[in-house]
Amino acid sequence: MTDSLADPHLRYPGAAPEAGTAPRDIVILGSTGSIGTQAVDVVLKNPGRFRVTALAASGGRAELLARQARQLGVRTVAVAREEALPVLREALRAAYGAGEPLPEVLAGPDAATELAASDCHTVLNGITGSIGLAPTLAALEAGRVLALANKESLIVGGPLVRAVARPGQIVPVDSEHSALFQALMGGTRAEVRKLLVTASGGPFRGRSRAQLADVTPEEAMAHPTWDMGPVITINSATLVNKGLEVIEAHLLYDIPFERIQVVVHPQSAVHSMVEFTDGSTLAQCGPPDMRLPIALGLGWPERVPEAGPVFSWTEAMSWDFYPLDTQAFPAVPLACHVGATGGTAPAVFNAANEECVEAFLAGRLPFTGIVDTVAAVVEEHGTPDGTGLTLPDVLAAETWARARARELAARPATAPAEARA
Repeated sequence: MTDSLADPHLRYPGAAPEAGTAPRDIVILGSTGSIGTQAVDVVLKNPGRFRVTALAASGGRAELLARQARQLGVRTVAVAREEALPVLREALRAAYGAGEPLPEVLAGPDAATELAASDCHTVLNGITGSIGLAPTLAALEAGRVLALANKESLIVGGPLVRAVARPGQIVPVDSEHSALFQALMGGTRAEVRKLLVTASGGPFRGRSRAQLADVTPEEAMAHPTWDMGPVITINSATLVNKGLEVIEAHLLYDIPFERIQVVVHPQSAVHSMVEFTDGSTLAQCGPPDMRLPIALGLGWPERVPEAGPVFSWTEAMSWDFYPLDTQAFPAVPLACHVGATGGTAPAVFNAANEECVEAFLAGRLPFTGIVDTVAAVVEEHGTPDGTGLTLPDVLAAETWARARARELAARPATAPAEARA
């Protein structure tokens, strides 16, 4: 157990370079998503450094999963949806060809959790959503290095993760938290004054709350910088994603919420910064490409050469920074309140938001209604009783929050704001 879940000054025994030149065994969870596909790209470009032993995905992209399994030569493939099993088996036979042995196939909601505890060096958790909590706990309990891209598992189950994580066992993969991780190498924890988490501002930076009322799903999906899945993209447009990242930064680095600040930086070149007590600020910079933090998470404590693109310092460029407009984008202060409340409140926040994003994409909820409805669910949930958090507590809170969010989102758009809230 450690106060700081991610500390670049610590070296978890499992993270030390292995003797000899054998590739490091990796398990990739969420392999067909944005993080997973880029992780596969990193591995394929570094065959002497990494070897993927298992892949897990939801099951919706069976052909891609089969191609990945064939390219990487994995031992095991898993899908969360059991009904996807026949399609996956057919895709595997097509990808491998006649006569070639197929990998072992697992299916079901616990399949990724089983792989997270399997024999390997590092588990990359790139699953989207709080369903990544059980695999996170399984990887930590099994003693694996956890390259963590699934922020939701930490947010909804922070105390559970803290109870089982060992010093240095977690290496963050989110670009902002990887940036903080790298910048924190410049000083001790006692020398840190503030964490500065940068935000692109999303596609609606500069708009007032009134101007956000009629935003369409198509507009919200057009992120100016990053190519991500629908939930994360909408979360970036509402800045819920940034609120989640503030909670994650608090949990990873044990810095109080009042010393974590969000700064809008449209170019997404500075991925985050650390301000130290002497007044100096260290920033981690790079082109907006997730392969760099992914490679660092897989290779830590070593860097992977040529992991991502670099800036051309022979060309002129400028970087801008703006304060966050919390009136137009209230998700960040709401998240800070939720994070400080603790208990099951973060699980309620995250689950309600996922339901509201789905309702928005389906045209049942206006854009500004996403955070408004989440705030209403959080307020109705109230303050947790302060007893020890358990996994059943988290699951029960999520179930309630999802149902309540669906109820509120289903109310007519013409209902008064007070009634919707």
